[in-house]
Amino acid sequence: MASPRPHRSPQPIDRVLSPIQSFMAAEASAGILLLAMAAVAMIWSNLPGDSGQSYFDLWHTEINVSVGGHGEAHGGHDEHYSGDGDVPGGGVAAAPESWLDYLTLEHDLHWWINDALMAIFFLVVGLEIKRELLVGELSSVRKAAVPIVAAIGGMVGPALIYAALNWGTPEISGWGVPTATDIAFAVGVLVLLGKRVPLALKVFLLALAIVDDLGAVMVIALFYTESLHIPSLGIGFAVLALLGLFNITGVRKPLVYLLFGVVVWLAFVKSGVHATIAGVLVAITVPASMRIDASKFKEEAKSALDRFSDVGKHDNDVPTNYERQHAVHALEVGCEDVQTPLTRLEHMLHPWVTFFIMPIFALANAGVRLEGMDTSMLLGPVALGVAGGLFFGKLIGVFGATFLAVKLGIGQLPRGVGWTKIAAVSMLAGIGFTMAMFVAGLAYESPTTLDTAKLGVLIGSTVSGVIGFLVLRSATKLPPSVRAAQEAEAD
Repeated sequence: MASPRPHRSPQPIDRVLSPIQSFMAAEASAGILLLAMAAVAMIWSNLPGDSGQSYFDLWHTEINVSVGGHGEAHGGHDEHYSGDGDVPGGGVAAAPESWLDYLTLEHDLHWWINDALMAIFFLVVGLEIKRELLVGELSSVRKAAVPIVAAIGGMVGPALIYAALNWGTPEISGWGVPTATDIAFAVGVLVLLGKRVPLALKVFLLALAIVDDLGAVMVIALFYTESLHIPSLGIGFAVLALLGLFNITGVRKPLVYLLFGVVVWLAFVKSGVHATIAGVLVAITVPASMRIDASKFKEEAKSALDRFSDVGKHDNDVPTNYERQHAVHALEVGCEDVQTPLTRLEHMLHPWVTFFIMPIFALANAGVRLEGMDTSMLLGPVALGVAGGLFFGKLIGVFGATFLAVKLGIGQLPRGVGWTKIAAVSMLAGIGFTMAMFVAGLAYESPTTLDTAKLGVLIGSTVSGVIGFLVLRSATKLPPSVRAAQEAEAD
């Protein structure tokens, strides 16, 4: 019997986009793409001669945005750049002398990635944190207690190990590097094990990582701000207050918050506070309430669909049927009103952050020239502090804090999750990668020290990911009978 004709016939472009869409839909794809970009960066930066040098030259390409040709280059990246090293993100912004300075940005490509694109990443991080605090795993003390304690332990442990190895040296400024967790990589490793991993364990890791992200934002704001220009900071907070007023008065268009968010970002660029903090603060102002509840939406949707069905029964061409167009528009408005602006903005930006901004960041920051490095650098306090902090610090910190929280009655383990699985997740939290490299770019003045720290990040993240994966795979090993049943179901 012939199958019914599909309502939507596939177009040629669908055959091209379908594999890409399938890849993007897979939870592990973000981690795979980041890993691929990191590998490309390492290979490219270590090619012989000019080929390898082209990696560093690319990120030093100047991109200037100004009004009326006014202003001089700010950001201080030239003093950090080395043709055989790297270009740290950030730098200290010069105080603006006139309002035109706010419209003048003269920086290299590396700065635009680390300070501009990454502000969008931190905007999404802020949206995720706000969502979790309102309706997610951090919405109640009972739910949030153990992940919060675990995240604090996961920041204190690595910081102490790094500080112990670098105390009394200028490199102590990098204590914040091993405290960060790369949520995309960590969750990607969990996904590789499929249904063997309890959902509660994944939720625990997500909650832990989100609290960890919040901690990383606070570390950047409090400890990696070198100077302040108070008038610029005042402008930024004034616009944030305006966005808060928009929230209170019912302005719900995400585009409004994005446009005014750019103004906040510009003010923070000129203030000396790292510009990515603007993304988190703007996220706080985005409304997180629905205009209509679920029952009202069902009522309006049913009314719109009934009108769509009733009118123009002899005319199926929607574009030429005004009444049907009106019904479709009403349904579209209802769909918009039942979603929070926070959710809509997060869904709009998340694919761009996951599949464009983070891979570009990995490509621009993971390249380290190995030529000239010796064993003493790899076994020095910076590399050992970062790598040891990520693996041992996260393991001891997350596991130890979780153990204490449970034993002291602060909270309890997720259902179906034992201590071996908690130990595995503690190791996965040591996958710092992009977040750790981002903090490293703020922490070190010397390109050589930065490269050494990056190697520590790569080594510590790799060891944490591989051993964490193996321990978790062993802890979630299925009995033969259950595995056979799952395989039969798949067939």
